[in-house]
Amino acid sequence: MQTRIAGPYDMARQNEYFGGWVRPADDPRSIVMAFPVEGWTHSAAVVLRQHAGTATVSGEVYGSGAGEAAWRQALAALSLDEDGSGFPRVGEADPVIGALQAEHAYLRPVLFHSPYEAACAFVIAHRMRIEQGRAIRARIAALCGEPFEVPGATVHAFPSPQVLRRQASLPGVDAEKLSRLHGIADAALDGRLDRARLRAMPVAEAYADVKRLRGIGDFFATAIVLRGAGRTDALPDEPITRAGIRRLYALPHDPSPADLARISAPWAPYRMWCSVLIHATQRRWRAAGGAQRSPQSAPRHRPPVRTSSSSHSST
Repeated sequence: MQTRIAGPYDMARQNEYFGGWVRPADDPRSIVMAFPVEGWTHSAAVVLRQHAGTATVSGEVYGSGAGEAAWRQALAALSLDEDGSGFPRVGEADPVIGALQAEHAYLRPVLFHSPYEAACAFVIAHRMRIEQGRAIRARIAALCGEPFEVPGATVHAFPSPQVLRRQASLPGVDAEKLSRLHGIADAALDGRLDRARLRAMPVAEAYADVKRLRGIGDFFATAIVLRGAGRTDALPDEPITRAGIRRLYALPHDPSPADLARISAPWAPYRMWCSVLIHATQRRWRAAGGAQRSPQSAPRHRPPVRTSSSSHSST
């Protein structure tokens, strides 16, 4: 399968920030995802690759009956189902964002495979380190998820909602978390966690609806809607992004709601994408002890991938 990318995009640079994907030994520029396909009748593995200097993602889908739907879901996980052709204009209007776009090669959000998987991930990892939660999810996938053989790798999808609902116990998951996972599985089977549904709802309504799930509060609801469903023009209100905005925009205090609204207004309709840029650079700035040079001084450079209007041929 093959899809033309709308807007600048560099998969290799994305992997520097979000990583964790399986890479086949015989095709190191590819990434592999495995997941239950929304609708929950199939699971699939999807191999995606972007050849250097092109504006096209190509790949293959493994799994009977999942084809086009699985491909679309994989693209959504990479924010490649959205038109990013206008993203560079945001950087032209806001020099801080423009510098971050240049430094981070027009980084886009990487999402969970579905809001269902996002909700499961947050419940499993509650009060754990991120690495612990990922390891438990991998063990669960290997135990009761569907396996796929792709060239150079074996991958397991996280269990579908109906399979998860049947589990009486799971490794690393206590009784309370298991009960919450069963509730998430029920909601997914009822259609309440479908990506299209949560994207179509007003953001505040989507948050409120997700919070009806047992164990899901404000923080998890925001993450499920923004990182599970994916909302290109929503602004998350979380500490790292707020700290990054304060530093990058030289505010004398933490940004108020009015500050956030004023600063982010020029980012529309890509406010989520811009917040990811700020979040990513703030995390790296902190990891470097706060001593790295400010991205505001980063030199601009040309986008690493041509936009969809380019005459560059597809692979």
